[in-house]
Amino acid sequence: MKTITIDIISEKAIKLLQDLESLHLIRMRTEKNPNQEEVNWVSKYKGIMSKQSVSDIDAQLSNLRSEWE
Repeated sequence: MKTITIDIISEKAIKLLQDLESLHLIRMRTEKNPNQEEVNWVSKYKGIMSKQSVSDIDAQLSNLRSEWE
């Protein structure tokens, strides 16, 4: 088995490749873009929200809901 990388220029090519895959002639895989970094969401947003009591949160929700009416 050989692995090659191709650049898709037209959407028609994707359909043709899918047809080849359905005939079990090729297998398509998607890879991450090497220029794209993975975001660590936990560290990004950790500590953003302040700790509040449940009663404070309920009061804020009630206030928000009453504004919609």
